[in-house]
This record gives sequence, structure tokens and C-alpha cells, in this order.
Amino acid sequence: MTTPPIILWFRKDLRLADNPALTAATEFNCPVVPVFILDEDNTRPLGAASKWWLHESLASLSERAPLILRRGHPKRILEQLVQETGARGVFWNRLYEPETMSRDTEIKSQLKELGLDVRSFPGRYLAEPNILKNKAGGVLKVFTPYWKALNSYYETSPLPDPLPVPKVNWATARSENLTDWHLKPARPNWSLGIAKEWTPGEGGAWTRFNQFRKSAITTYIDDRNRPDLPKVSRLSPHLHWGEVSVNQLWHATKSHGSSRSHEHFLKELTWRDFAAYLLFHFPSLPTKNWRLDFDNFPWVEDSAMLEQWQKGQTGYPIVDAGMRELYETGWMHNRVRMIVASFLVKHMLHPWQSGERWFWDTLVDADPATNPASWQWVAGCGADAAPYFRIFNPIGQAEKFDPDGTYIKKWVPELARLPKQFLAKPWEASPLILHAADVKLGENYPTPMVKHEHARARALEAFQSIKKEAA
Repeated sequence: MTTPPIILWFRKDLRLADNPALTAATEFNCPVVPVFILDEDNTRPLGAASKWWLHESLASLSERAPLILRRGHPKRILEQLVQETGARGVFWNRLYEPETMSRDTEIKSQLKELGLDVRSFPGRYLAEPNILKNKAGGVLKVFTPYWKALNSYYETSPLPDPLPVPKVNWATARSENLTDWHLKPARPNWSLGIAKEWTPGEGGAWTRFNQFRKSAITTYIDDRNRPDLPKVSRLSPHLHWGEVSVNQLWHATKSHGSSRSHEHFLKELTWRDFAAYLLFHFPSLPTKNWRLDFDNFPWVEDSAMLEQWQKGQTGYPIVDAGMRELYETGWMHNRVRMIVASFLVKHMLHPWQSGERWFWDTLVDADPATNPASWQWVAGCGADAAPYFRIFNPIGQAEKFDPDGTYIKKWVPELARLPKQFLAKPWEASPLILHAADVKLGENYPTPMVKHEHARARALEAFQSIKKEAA
């Protein structure tokens, strides 16, 4: 190349609009070498559903930029690309997971020693995790003060306007073949349901947001807990892979209206920031209890019961519907996520880490911060988990948030012919009603693995035991 290029290292920012590193690279009026590196040395490999999404997202981005694909350690790959292209610099957008930050700091230092212009940029969150503090200068551990601190910060440092797609002089280099990475399943191909449900990529993200903005955002605060209604944004996987920035969504939401529903959606976007903030300050969040007294919690690990939960065979229809939706589509409604998580850790007394691992493998939006922060919140051992002993009643939750049983009938079709008053609790139906609906409890649909009343009492006793130990 006659003019030394800048290498643009794509990571979880698979978009061209509002991409600070890309915009900065184009300001030098030199070629830009776009690369994505599959780092196979990560301590925690991608889950199966995330691999599928990554394949599709990279394929989408490659239609708009001549993306160079390489596998291996990023430092080695970047040094190779510098030699191959004669690059003058390497730019990227920052990530904040502890292992990633340590790696990136080392890469930046070593590349600078080679005389390269190495720069990293913000752009993944509304505020970088090292910025917001409480009044004493410490870490914010509760969401509401975090939300207030963020809005206060914006008063002096307004969120920048989203950057447009810049004009880019793309450069090319040798690339591996995406299909050779085997990110998508083959035999069996369990991803057909996921493929039917999602359109990864920058265009798919905006299609999803525009649908939400037109049909659901004005009633979001009232309808967001209804899994039977299409009233949530379903933007989480697009945000996770950076196909759309949270900055873009914040501005687009603000420009659309200022109702309580609009503000609540902004709070949900901010919860994602808060989870990243917690992981930044507490690196053990994915594996260890936030509240240390939970280290003495009397968990009961039962692999057979865990498998029943994973397969949606607990005997509680709302739980089973959620777990089947997850396996089929790679996603689950947030209200149902709370219900199934509570069931695992409080009805079954199974450690939250097992649920977090299952979600990591099966969710298309599996995130190293949001996933464990949410699981710890439900388990009662996490940040802002008040009251920590809250136990979701799967029967009451189903009757309140799926009042006509629409969600249950979709994902647990063997119960579809039951009258709606029994859809959340089929065991209360008479033998005559069960027969008419072709429901055979214990045969074509399981009986409850635990009784709610007994499980609730056992969980409260377990919570009381660690309370006594703490005292």
C-alpha cells in the first residue's frame, strides 16, 4: 500500500454508524483495514447461541465492508497485519470485561513500542464504568443512585450526538473463510428456530427498534411484563454485539417522546450499563456471590432436576414455557427470565451459577456482565436485590402476566386445550377436564417436581439459616 493504512479492530461494535474508532480512522485520509479476530484463548468461550449470532452478524457486516477474518491471539494477529499492510496505527473501541481490559492494555503497550499510533475509544456504554461515583467517591451499588448519577453527569457532559457512517477508503488483506470457523451448528442443526426469529446485523437492529418505536414504546411501562404480547424491544442481542449503540438508542428514544414509558425504556438501557459497571468494579461477579453470607447458603445440587428445568419439564407451565422458548429461539422474555431463575434457585435450591451457565450457552444475548448480575439479583445475593428473600410464585406470575394463557399455550402446546383457569396449574383440573383436554399428568405433561408451598417454606428456612449465621 502506498499510503500506510490504519487497522480498525472490530470487536463487539459490529456497525458502521456511531463507531468512534472507525470515524477517527477515516480522519487521517488513509486506507482503513477492517479486521475481526476470533480469540480462541478466552477463559470463557462463547456459548453456542452466541456463536450462531456472531456468524450471522459478521456475514452482515462483510456485505458493507471488506472484513478481514483471522483466528488466534489478537496481539499476534495484529502484529502480522501490521507487517502485511505496513499499517501506521491500530484503532479500536474499548471493552471493559476484566480479562479483556488486561489483554488490551498489554497489546496497546507492545504495539506502541513498535512505533505505532494505537488508540482506543469509548462507545459501548452511556458512561464508561470508571466515571460515575457516589458522593463519597466510592462505587455505586444500587441502581437508582446510579441512574441519578448518570443523569447528573449528562448535565455537565452531554451524551454526544451519534456519528454518521463515514466515507471510508477500505483496504483489504488475506482473510479466513467464515464458514471454516464452524460457528453455526451442522448435525444436528438446532438453530432453525433461532434463524427464523432473528435478523442479526446493523440493519436488523434498526428494523427491530423501529418496530418497537411504532408499536410498543408508548405503552412500554404497562406492557413490558406481558410475555403474551409483543411489547418489548428485543434489542438485547443487537446491543450485545454492538450492531447498534446504546448512544443511538438513547437519542432515538429521546427524540420520539418524553413519557413515563420512554423514561422506563431508558432505565432498562441503563441497567445494562449498571451491570457492566458492577463487573468492572467487582471482577468476581460471574462466579462468586456478591453477598458473602450466601457462601453458606444450603444449596441442593440435583443434576436430574437441573436437566428437567433445562428441558422445560418442571410441571409448572410458565417455567416450562420460558425454558422451551429459550431453547427454540435463543431468547426469553425478561419477566419469564426472572420466574425461571427464581424457580431454579428458590424452589429447587440449585446454585445460581448453574443457571447462569445454561443461559450463557443458550441465549443469543448472553453477556458477561448482565447475565451474572441478573442471576445474582434473582438469587438474592446480588447488588440491589431487595428483598433478597423474594420468591416468585410461578402460578400467580402466570395468572397475572399471561392472563389468557396465550404464552403458555404457544410453548406448552400439550396444555393448549385446557380451560384458561387451569393453564397455570393443570393439576387442579378434574380428571374429566384433563381427559377432555387430552392431558395426562405424569405422561404427556409432568406433575410438578416440587410443591410450591413446600418449596417456598424450605427456601425461607434456608434464607433464615444464613441470616442467623450472619448475626
